[in-house]
Formats: sequence, C-alpha cells, structure tokens
Amino acid sequence: MYIKDIELHNFRNYSDLKVSFNKNINLFLGDNAQGKTNLLEGIYLNALARSFKNARDKELIKFGEDYCRIKSSFVAFGDECTTEIVISRDGKKGIKADGVKVTRASELLDRLFIVVFSPEDLKIVKEDPEKRRRFIDSELCQIRAGYLSELNDYKKILKQRNAYLKGEHIDMDLLAVWDVQLARFGTRIIEKRKNFIEKIDKISNDIHQKITGGKETLELRYEPSEFNPENVREDIRNRTTGHGPHRDDFKISTNGVDLRKFGSQGQQRTAALSLKLSEIKIIEEEKGENPILLLDDVLSELDNDRQVYLMNSLGENQMFITTTDIVGEVAKRLPEGKIIKIRGGEVETEI
Repeated sequence: MYIKDIELHNFRNYSDLKVSFNKNINLFLGDNAQGKTNLLEGIYLNALARSFKNARDKELIKFGEDYCRIKSSFVAFGDECTTEIVISRDGKKGIKADGVKVTRASELLDRLFIVVFSPEDLKIVKEDPEKRRRFIDSELCQIRAGYLSELNDYKKILKQRNAYLKGEHIDMDLLAVWDVQLARFGTRIIEKRKNFIEKIDKISNDIHQKITGGKETLELRYEPSEFNPENVREDIRNRTTGHGPHRDDFKISTNGVDLRKFGSQGQQRTAALSLKLSEIKIIEEEKGENPILLLDDVLSELDNDRQVYLMNSLGENQMFITTTDIVGEVAKRLPEGKIIKIRGGEVETEI
C-alpha cells in the first residue's frame, strides 16, 4: 500500500500544490510553520475524511477562500484508487471514492490505512484519559467495520442528553428514551474496546520487551465506564452524563508500576512508542496490508536509541517524515527515498 501523489487546493497554507511521492521514504524538510504538517494532514484526510489534529473542517480552508479540495491517488490491495474531498466554508463536505460520490465518510474506511506518530502521541501515557480514548478510537475506526458509525451515534445521543440535562424541567420518560440508546451503543463500544485492549496488550508487551532488552514488561488494563440508567439522579444533579464510554480509560504499567503516576519520562515515551508500533502490527495482521506511516517531527522527541529502533522497525511501510533536519545514525539508516523541501506553503525542491 502506498500513496502515489496528492493535490491540494486552498488547503491550509497551500494555494495549489501537486506532488508525487516515493514508495518508501518521503522526507519533508523545512523550518517550522512552513506547511510540513499541513501536508501530512492532507494525506491523512484522504483516509478518514478528518484531521488527525482534530481541527474543524472549516479550519482546513485557506484564509480568505470559500472551499478547499484534497485529492490523492494510491495503490491498495493491488488496485489503483483515488479519493477526492471538497470542504466548503458553509460546512458541506463532498467526497468521491474512485470518482464515485459517497454519502458518508465511513465509506472511505477499509481503503487506505494510516498510522500517525507525533509528539502528542508521546503524551498518551502521562496525560488525560481523552488522549488514550482517542488512541483506541483512531485504530478501531480503521480495523472494525461499523465502529465509527456507532461512536458517532453514541456521541450524538450523549450531546442531546447533556443538553437536555441542563434544562430547567426534566421529563423522566423522555430521558429514558436517550438512556436506552446510550446503553445500546455504549455496550457495543465497550465490547470492541475491551477486545482491542486485550489484543494490543500482548503485542505492545512483546515490542516493549525488545526495546528495553527484556528489562521491562508492559501491561494494559482496560478501565471501562459503563452507562447505567440508575445514575440518573446523579446526572440530573450534576447536569451532565457522568458514566459511559466517554469516560473510559486504560491503565499502562511496566513491571507492575503505574507509568502515569510513577514512570520516568523515558519510560513513558518507550511505552508510548510500543503502543504506536503495535498499531502497525495489528493493521498488518487484521488487514493484510502495511499501513502508511506519518512521522510528524517525532524523531526530535526521541533519543538516539529509540530513533534507531523505530527506523529499524518500519522497513516495509511507506513513510512520510517531517523534520527541520536529519542527521546522525538515523540518516544513515534511512533507505533511499525522496526529499521534499517546503517553504511558505510551496515545494521549493524535490530530490
């Protein structure tokens, strides 16, 4: 699986850009705030029709313009494919897969698999549960059919219920209608998350032991928050839904020690790297394809040993790497590829 090229029109700081890519390594070089990450964002958008930075659609449109367009061509499962997305300032989004209009973004799933490494991912272990939920959801959206729709349905119902709880008068019968729906979708989400954590627990531990030379074991423990209609009085009092998958978390430990509370920065980053590498392994096992990897300035956040281990682990995948510079041992280990120098939303040179 690899991306052949991409076209960006009025996307972020790009007016018009078309650039082709190498099947193996594509290095985006340039100073900060020149558009390197924006280019990665455009690539990712063609897989899931949303930004990996959780930006709103209208924020992707170049300032002063009414719309943006992103189109890419890629090879997957031996077939040549295209995806085109047009986003309007009024919130409308048009999507075409191989030239045919699709009505839901979820129809893009199972076509192109992408894993992102960014400095934010190194905070999975130590920061708030929302980051860990996002890690689970981003992977499940790609490997489990229907998960994205179930998650969106759950969030929609949750938003409606929370808005109603903030009102002055609560009709218990009406609230019960939302409760039934939340329980139904919540149960499905929790079951899929539970199975995912069980699988990734073993894979990430194997990777973690290799990175640490067998000195540390990694353990993941799912901590679900199941929605229970019996908590309705508490919810009415607090004017929000206090339980459900939107409050899920999972605990990350090495050698029995809770990394979020007691782990060193090095241990936390090693665990985060193990989790991200396990994403790749699961996609390869589940889908029979090597996912495309986006490394957004992550090399500068890792010490030399972890950089070398990361690069040695990714030989079979097409990679897109953003950096201000690349030197040392990692530069020596990179296979031949393409260097794309970016400045001010334009490609200056391609090597």
